[in-house]
Amino acid sequence: MKAAFINKTGSVDEINIGDLPVPEIGDNDVLIKVEYVSINHVDTFVRSGAFKTKMDFPFVIGRDAVGVIEKCGANIKTFSIGQRVWTNSMGYDGRNGVTSEFAAIPADRTYSVPENVDPKQLVASVHSSATAFILLTNVLRIKSGNKILVEGAAGHVGSKLVEIGKSLGLQVSTTSNPKDFTFLKKIGASNVLDYHQGLDKIAGTYDYIVDTSGKVDLSDNLCKLNLSGMVALITAPANNQFNFDVRDFYMNLKQIKGFVISHATLGQLSKAAEFLNHYFSEGKLLNDDLLELSLTDAQEGQNMLENNEKHTKKLILKI
Repeated sequence: MKAAFINKTGSVDEINIGDLPVPEIGDNDVLIKVEYVSINHVDTFVRSGAFKTKMDFPFVIGRDAVGVIEKCGANIKTFSIGQRVWTNSMGYDGRNGVTSEFAAIPADRTYSVPENVDPKQLVASVHSSATAFILLTNVLRIKSGNKILVEGAAGHVGSKLVEIGKSLGLQVSTTSNPKDFTFLKKIGASNVLDYHQGLDKIAGTYDYIVDTSGKVDLSDNLCKLNLSGMVALITAPANNQFNFDVRDFYMNLKQIKGFVISHATLGQLSKAAEFLNHYFSEGKLLNDDLLELSLTDAQEGQNMLENNEKHTKKLILKI
């Protein structure tokens, strides 16, 4: 089968396109014929070695895929041959990736694609949507009626935080470019703010703040928190450093939470998948603007993601 793989971690030049054996499946696995995979920042971190994780070489890259089941393991009762499914937790922690014509997926990491849902839009959404859901429900443990500020809200994760946050009963404020105000109001933002202003010019405080860009100073965010408020970090500033007022931080019971979906538990992923599939079936969370490439463009896709910060389309590969 054709696959995109690496023989060691490093730059995008380590990505090879070539032939590998079709993977064998165990009793609790399914073999899927992959249709589309998405390219996420975490894929570049794994490939480069920045995200330390177990891998066996040759290592197929990519974590999120949608495809059709070709074969089921002996113990599989809930899936059948010909069924379209998705996964979003492959390609790290000892599991091979999915940027290949065929992929072996553990059944407990496999989820059905709802009827009449575009598989391309689904695979483009799952990483950001699952990140947003788990961040809100398991990391921040939000309470309905509370206030959240989503910074960089027009991005992939930011827009999912807005849409899911609204559905879970949050009062959602956002910062973005003014050109995105109409879109953000449509998906659930009640208060849209121009990020050019700077937080010190913005009135109000919040129970939760999520910076999706890494470009807002942590001290500014902490100053905007209510008593016992929380800032969630899902990225880091370019210099990997922050300074803040420690006395104000502990005296007002503030918290800083970090999260990457690669450390999500199977239970968290399964609950997220159930939530997402319900929303996908209603046509929600499927609004990403796509740029479709081919399997042979796997290296180019990761290079684009690493070097073009202003690239706004979600990258997917047709296999």
